[in-house]
Amino acid sequence: MRERHLKILFYMSALIMLVSLLFISRDAGISGDEEVHYLHSEEVYEYFATFGKDRDALNTPKTHLQYYGQTPDNMATILIHWLGIEEVYAFRHLFSSFIGWLCILVAGLFAVWLKGYRAGIITLLLFAVSPRFLGHLQNNLKDIPFALAYIAGVFFTLRLTYASFKPHSTISISLLIASIAFSVSIRAGGILLAFYLLFAGVLFYLLEYFDRRQIKWADVQRTFLKLVVFSAAGYLLGLLLWPYALQNPIVNPWESYQVMTDFPTTIRQIFEGEFIWSDFKPWYYLPKYLLITIPLVVFGGLILFAVYGKSIIREKHRLTYFFLIFTTGFPVLWVLLLNSNLYGGWRHFQFIYPGLVILAAVGIHEFLLQVKLKWVKGAVLLLFVLALVHPVRFMVKAHPYYYLYYNPLVGGLKGAYGYYETDYYYHSMRSGAEWLEDYLDENNLKGRVIVGSNFPVDWYLKDHPNLQFDYFQYQFRSDKNWDYAIVGNSYIRPEQLRNGNFPPEGTIHVVEVDDVPVCAVVKRKSKASYFGVEALHNKEYDRAEQLFSEALGHYKKDEHIYYRLGKTLSLQGKDKAAKEVLAKALNVNPNYEPALKLMGQLASGENDMVVASYYFEHLLEVNPKYFSAYVELAKIYDQTQPEKARELLKTCLRINPRYKPAIRALAETYQESHPEIVDKYWEYLNDMD
Repeated sequence: MRERHLKILFYMSALIMLVSLLFISRDAGISGDEEVHYLHSEEVYEYFATFGKDRDALNTPKTHLQYYGQTPDNMATILIHWLGIEEVYAFRHLFSSFIGWLCILVAGLFAVWLKGYRAGIITLLLFAVSPRFLGHLQNNLKDIPFALAYIAGVFFTLRLTYASFKPHSTISISLLIASIAFSVSIRAGGILLAFYLLFAGVLFYLLEYFDRRQIKWADVQRTFLKLVVFSAAGYLLGLLLWPYALQNPIVNPWESYQVMTDFPTTIRQIFEGEFIWSDFKPWYYLPKYLLITIPLVVFGGLILFAVYGKSIIREKHRLTYFFLIFTTGFPVLWVLLLNSNLYGGWRHFQFIYPGLVILAAVGIHEFLLQVKLKWVKGAVLLLFVLALVHPVRFMVKAHPYYYLYYNPLVGGLKGAYGYYETDYYYHSMRSGAEWLEDYLDENNLKGRVIVGSNFPVDWYLKDHPNLQFDYFQYQFRSDKNWDYAIVGNSYIRPEQLRNGNFPPEGTIHVVEVDDVPVCAVVKRKSKASYFGVEALHNKEYDRAEQLFSEALGHYKKDEHIYYRLGKTLSLQGKDKAAKEVLAKALNVNPNYEPALKLMGQLASGENDMVVASYYFEHLLEVNPKYFSAYVELAKIYDQTQPEKARELLKTCLRINPRYKPAIRALAETYQESHPEIVDKYWEYLNDMD
């Protein structure tokens, strides 16, 4: 097929993809971060609308969003206000999908620039069978726009470089500056594109020197002056919609970069069947997630790129491919070296995916160009077609939850369930909420109904004024007052997923993706546990005991109700009965932390330090951030092994240096032997107040 025909096919394919993505966006759910980003964008809007008088956008101690430029969110909110849009999230998803399509288009044009329109078409095809990227494209106005800015910045940097920094059009320069600005305006780390631009200049003149053995220093000086101006322009433009950065354009973005590099929020997620903290993950967390979630056809293309690398990277293309490979791989190597706080798979690394796809497309293109034996070409193409089947089948069956995709290396989503995260971004809550609305309408329930959830679903319920929303953490759901609940399978221990304890008792509807339960709608059988918590708080222990026992008649797999009953019994001095009930809680969930702690405390109260040590040690294995367990266990060790107690408490303080009970306990271990050390710890405690 001639190049002009391929060009028509490329743009037709891109247009079809745009229409498809915008259509798909209508079914997207609200993501886990979306509400807080939207609310912050409203604060940013008020900041500018009041000419800086409204300062809420500058003080976000819980979300840390003051450190994000989040320009795409802000742009969406500005348009929402200007256009009077009521369906806020539907518009955000449309906007996000359009930006994602722009990212795909730029990547396709990058491949066209490298190898022609056939490579561009292959790039579009690889994106079309990339479920994770397409899933985030629906509603992720942070990571997907950053991916656009990143690949565009790399693309226009190389185009400027190959024009010997003397482009005939100002459009490419404007687009380069816009790419740098857009990246900085989303994350402070986007300034990396400015450094890439300067790095490209260094590489260009190094190659010039080694090839020609001479360079004109006047040209070098003029070039780097241009690059510094372009970088500075991009940086300053990137601060325009970022209130925190505008307060001090030099210091505050740098502070933001430092916060993002060592992000203070840590969460627990499932990895390799374990429930781990994001700052305790193994070093290979990110590479493994890439390995098991990227479609195998992309890896096949990367292998072909490596096979034909020598012929692809000819003399004039040395800089091109080195720079593309470097900008794709460097961020991954950097976070591995820093052991950065990561979670959500490779959600924060969507920006490297376009580079991987381009390299894979070039590899496939080169194979089609160079292999002459028809049977070899046919056999390899058949393998690639077969590799396309798995992600395509998943997207058809799992619509619109594409981002839950796992490739065949772990047995797909079914194989990953209970071993890796599934709907960690809560997309499926929309389906649960819509089903519940229909169910309540069909059953003509018009009075006040309380809907509980482990994710804010109140937006979905806005058209039903009789529905009241109440948030709960999944494990404490029995403590709260609700009639129906919509629960996602996030932040649930993996063994609870594997042993069938999700969906929970009382489930009347399950949202499944590829036969895996990701969301459940629950009808409450009894509120006895809720009233039991009230009685417990009022120290009506007999009544609380009765109510928790009644609740267990309806919920035999809710470990928290067992724990509540065990706690109630222990407060009445019924320790033997309490331990029997807590043992049942641990039978349901062997790693239930409150039950492990109480069992340890009961054993310690009976002076059975061996059993107490077992429970506290088990608790710290389950959760190395259960700080009170360090103090409890240290008290036991201090009786015979004070050095071991001190080391344990120091371990606790390495994780949480400001945990006062551990500091006090550590001071007490020196009370008899080194009273001067005790004084220093007390001074430290006083300084903290």
